[in-house]
Amino acid sequence: MLFQFIGGLGIFLFGIKYMGDGLQNSAGDRLREILDKLTTNPFMGVLAGIFVTVLIQSSSGTTVLTVGLVNAGFLTLRQAIGVIMGANIGTTITSFIIGIDVGEYALPIIAVGSILIFFFKNPKYNYFGQITFGFGALFLGLELMGDGMKPLRSLQSFQDLTVSMSDNPILGVVIGTLFTVIVQSSSATIGILQELYSQNMIDLKAALPVLFGDNIGTTITAILAAIGTTVAARRAALTHVIFNLVGTLIFLIILVPFRHYIEFLTTKLDLEPAMQIAFAHGTFNVTNVLIQFWFIGALAYIVTKLIKGEDVLIEYKAKHLDEIVLETAPSLAIRQAKQEIIRMANYSQSGLKEAITYLNEKDKKNADLALQYEEAINNLDRQITAYLVKLSAHPLTPQESNEHSMLLDTSRDIERIGDHMENIIELVDYQLRNNVRLTDTAKQDLDEMFMLTVSTVDKAVKALEEGNVELAQEVLGLEDKIDKMERTLRKQHIMRMNEGQCDGNAGIVFVDIISNLERIGDHAVNIAEAVLEK
Repeated sequence: MLFQFIGGLGIFLFGIKYMGDGLQNSAGDRLREILDKLTTNPFMGVLAGIFVTVLIQSSSGTTVLTVGLVNAGFLTLRQAIGVIMGANIGTTITSFIIGIDVGEYALPIIAVGSILIFFFKNPKYNYFGQITFGFGALFLGLELMGDGMKPLRSLQSFQDLTVSMSDNPILGVVIGTLFTVIVQSSSATIGILQELYSQNMIDLKAALPVLFGDNIGTTITAILAAIGTTVAARRAALTHVIFNLVGTLIFLIILVPFRHYIEFLTTKLDLEPAMQIAFAHGTFNVTNVLIQFWFIGALAYIVTKLIKGEDVLIEYKAKHLDEIVLETAPSLAIRQAKQEIIRMANYSQSGLKEAITYLNEKDKKNADLALQYEEAINNLDRQITAYLVKLSAHPLTPQESNEHSMLLDTSRDIERIGDHMENIIELVDYQLRNNVRLTDTAKQDLDEMFMLTVSTVDKAVKALEEGNVELAQEVLGLEDKIDKMERTLRKQHIMRMNEGQCDGNAGIVFVDIISNLERIGDHAVNIAEAVLEK
């Protein structure tokens, strides 16, 4: 019984994941873009949450993605709350799919999926094959789990448990929560509940509290995803917990009328047992969203009070690029693009400092923050470049044309600084993975070169912001020092290797870091030269 149940659960979980992967691949893997564009307000956030969850067949997956986007600064807390609410509605689709009894056709469905995967070269057919195969595997897993659970009927302890759950709804909630925490998929536990109910092994009175508990248990995935993330991301995860706890509390209070409502639907619509649970699940989540949607501000306030602390806000979207200005005032559009480039440059400064801290302290939070800055830089570079390309279609004076070209080049230089910053993070990761030890002298040398590079970038950015020619000249001198330092440190490193003080792996890390710092210095000079050529 245990082997059949566990094996069936494994096939079921694989089926859901494989079907979700197929749906996601066929959508072009644009989930971040979808969430970013559709979450202009909480209501659109709910719709985006529903859409993405239906696409990947996992509310946990959507919630984890949302926590990641909040952590990265793509979404605000209020937007995230809307997406999380939508994810809870979207996940009910799985229970409705399960409610359609096609278990007898699971094997031929898997066969069709296999043919599409293995005998067709077109990726679209392959993705559709993934969806079909996953769909069949889902039902095969359910059938196996159902067969495995049949002997439970004869167990007196199981019968006593179901009676206890009927008499004590809180016990049902706890069991549903714990089981989902263990399995890490509310779709799986609700599928199991549908199977138990279909076999008359549990009555509706006991099944509904378990269903509520399944919704609470699914929040564990978001909690785990939020460990070690930003304050805003942890607040988003806590919102998910509060949302489902409040919903469960409301439905426990109205449990008796809710049960009568499901019985009424069953009579009117002639619902099969599995579909009764699906309707109960759908009603629970939709009603929960309808009630709590109006209190998104209150939810955000509560989690802000519960999880204190200032959060680092990295805004990925451009703040100053106005499309209307392009048509009416090209000179103002150039100033707006410059303001955005200065924001981008400030991110490169902050990211570089996080990279230094990561090298010295090896705290993963610094690496994550540096990579967030790098992603923000890339995003801003794309938006600024697109804006400036549109601007080039309008008549510009010779001076405006020169500044336009300078801004395009400067944006690209700052983007390259971000790339080198990312390279340094990857080198420190390599150092940690391979347990590479740098000598104290090498560490001191790196610190010195880092400080010089950061100072050079800071002065280049300030020169750009103020149009300061003297500072720009100073950057040229500092970059010359960086070049000389890079050559000197490389020679000293070779001497240390010859003396056996460090090995080849340490050499890879050391030489590649100073090489990236030297290239950052070159890009800082390009920014300074752009100021001098104005």
